[in-house]
Amino acid sequence: MQEYKRATLILDDGSRFEGYAFGHEAPVAGEVVFTTAMTGYTESFTDPSYRGQILVMTYPLVGNYGVPSPQLDEHGIAYFRESDRIHPLGIIVSDYSEEHSHWNAQSSLGQWLRSEQVFGLTGIDTRELAKTLREKGSMKGKIILEGGTDIPFDDPNARNLVAEVSPKEVQVYGNGPKKVVLVDCGAKNNIIRNLIRPEITLYRVPWDYDFNQIDYDGLFLSNGPGDPNMCSITVEHIRKALERKKPICGICMGNQLLAAAAGAKVTKMKYGHRSHNQPVQEVGTTRCYITSQNHGYAVDASTLGPGWRAKYINLNDGTNEGICHETLPYFSAQFHPEACSGPTDTVFIFEEFLQLL
Repeated sequence: MQEYKRATLILDDGSRFEGYAFGHEAPVAGEVVFTTAMTGYTESFTDPSYRGQILVMTYPLVGNYGVPSPQLDEHGIAYFRESDRIHPLGIIVSDYSEEHSHWNAQSSLGQWLRSEQVFGLTGIDTRELAKTLREKGSMKGKIILEGGTDIPFDDPNARNLVAEVSPKEVQVYGNGPKKVVLVDCGAKNNIIRNLIRPEITLYRVPWDYDFNQIDYDGLFLSNGPGDPNMCSITVEHIRKALERKKPICGICMGNQLLAAAAGAKVTKMKYGHRSHNQPVQEVGTTRCYITSQNHGYAVDASTLGPGWRAKYINLNDGTNEGICHETLPYFSAQFHPEACSGPTDTVFIFEEFLQLL
């Protein structure tokens, strides 16, 4: 059995949680958030929306099925991961499984964290930690090794995290007759997979790229990390795109950016939605979907401009889960229809968008 060094999570309210390091052994500081997802830790850890955060897994046993291969498909996109790296600064689990078993496992979770220089902390009462974060909200935190160097707290939302994860150059997939622009603010790979079709030429562009210079048939706005209010350049580009009356769809941060372009306010949530089981209702209907989510900001639908309305709401807390225009082909979802990991109940949203082209 491997010997683990003692380490402590310290929250900015003074709370301390002691455990053992099983990943990269260097102190880290960021925003501490939790997810209630029971599976899919490989997909969650590679989600760019977790940039700058220390992620708490409330499901107790993590690491039992190891880590899959980083194999790429014909488009250069990883089959089993949502980006090319781990994005959280640290991972906190109750019980790390040293032994793993899965037909597709290439390494253990601990080995993966060490190779990516990500802190892993185990032996923590994650139920108590999640209760603390629910009551007090997401907090700044740091993980310090016993006898190691102390570091200051850090607020990742004070910087433009989207700029850190967005690609630097335009990438093109396919050669179909319909042109779709994907504004990549930290897009998960499965969004790209769902948009690559024989009939589509997909332009994947950086967050601050002026995509209005492309003669596109549809615009797609991706998910991403941090504060959407940092992306004023993107919002201005979207406002110009609204004048073209071409179909627009947004996911997660894409919902927030579209709403901002429509005049709405976007504010920080107490502890956000990070799970596979968020119930969402389509406004004006009795249809309800179980959704995968990862976001810490929400749209105030009451501040939307004329012609816009809420399309979905969260049945747990009543927050906005999507918007749409009443007459033009613009709509968005705060949840993740591509899931990965999570339920695929709402994957039809991609078809709704593509049928509008």
